[in-house]
Amino acid sequence: MDANESYLESVKKQFLYYKMLGEKAIEQLEPQQLFVAVNEDTNSIATIVKHISGNMLSRWTDFLTSDGEKEWRNRDGEFENDLQSKEEVLELWNKGWNCFENALGNLQPEQLSDIIYIRNEGHTVIEAINRQLAHYPYHIGQIVFYAKQLKNSSWESLSIPKNKSGNYNAEKFAKEKEIKNFTDDELKRLK
Repeated sequence: MDANESYLESVKKQFLYYKMLGEKAIEQLEPQQLFVAVNEDTNSIATIVKHISGNMLSRWTDFLTSDGEKEWRNRDGEFENDLQSKEEVLELWNKGWNCFENALGNLQPEQLSDIIYIRNEGHTVIEAINRQLAHYPYHIGQIVFYAKQLKNSSWESLSIPKNKSGNYNAEKFAKEKEIKNFTDDELKRLK
């Protein structure tokens, strides 16, 4: 496997990992908790999902052939808390992720050095992917943090639970060294 194929495989797993973290956090909440905003300067989880989806649809529709900031995108509207149900939130979440995953899945390793544009600024495909690999986990981290605060009962940890690092490390170091993506075990654990 060449470096470009390895890169694509790695980022696909990382995005899937963060997608699952967001879904597992949302899953633990009561539907009405998705719409809570603690003040007018914070976004509810539903609004964060709406923004992520809007970004994905804009960036990844016709990814290689049109600017990533589409004329039809209403970015400011993404921050209006107008979703009404958990089903609407999940529908938008899935719409954005499906668009993104299709575009990423259709990329060929030799296209990684192609130039695409976002707001008329040129990026290699690798740079554009890395830009989103920082952006989406940033917002998913917000979702997880907010969900932990909103959860009324016990929180099911999405990473190494508190006071369990020793057990986690002992399990890892009990295995032979191997080369693999960190998400391989984490994705199995989250399913």
